[in-house]
Amino acid sequence: MAKTHAKVAAVDPVWTQICEEAEDAVRNEPLLGALIHAGLLHHPSFERALAFRFSLKLASGEMSEQILREIADEAYSSDPTLGQAARADLVAVYDRDPACHRFIQPILFFKGYQALQSHRIAHWLWRMGRTDMSFFVQMRTSEMFGVDIHPAARIGRGVMIDHAHSIVIGETAVVGDDVSMLHSVTLGGTGKEDEDRHPKIGNGVLIGAGAKVLGNIRVGDNSRIAAGSVVLADVPCCKTVAGVPAKIVGEAGCEHPSVEMDQRLRGCDCEG
Repeated sequence: MAKTHAKVAAVDPVWTQICEEAEDAVRNEPLLGALIHAGLLHHPSFERALAFRFSLKLASGEMSEQILREIADEAYSSDPTLGQAARADLVAVYDRDPACHRFIQPILFFKGYQALQSHRIAHWLWRMGRTDMSFFVQMRTSEMFGVDIHPAARIGRGVMIDHAHSIVIGETAVVGDDVSMLHSVTLGGTGKEDEDRHPKIGNGVLIGAGAKVLGNIRVGDNSRIAAGSVVLADVPCCKTVAGVPAKIVGEAGCEHPSVEMDQRLRGCDCEG
């Protein structure tokens, strides 16, 4: 296995770092050796490790681990962008979450990251016309991780879902690249309409905990949505919105809100 890891070092630095961290973790905590070997070190590539984790977590009496593993392996082998997005998501979590100190943490322990990778496979199934199987993956992802994302929802790369509990993202929602969102965020509709009815989130947006963004509205690039806000109208680029209903209270405060992760409303009109 060490020889395999050496071969990929030049072309996949993310996977190489994961393997080095995994080996160090086994030395420091031998009781996790079986878990880490089975989940990471046993596999020849990042995608194969993700497929194993996906099948292990989502398997149940209704669907075997072997079948889910075959589905995930097929998805990753037929669509290289899935693995690319998973790497970008991993780096995003590592860069933005102060509680993340190693690449192996999101893969093994962070349900937001694992749920997002499960959604990416569900979305692949949706695009392949395998809608019933995509709904099964959605259901199991919701049951296992507490994250409910419709398989048709489109999510960009470099996305971090922190803590992730009670995340809901609707069917026609679109999430851009480099977005960060915290727990209890909803990207939902406002009624029973059947057509395009969910938010379109631009690149680099930061969505605070408990925020609800409802309806076919657009949130501009590099904007901030304050925690607990209810957003019912379009948000321009590079602005901060807060309140119920949310209103513009100032500028975004920095060039890349989703990376800076600063949720304080300093300098905004809402300061007391």
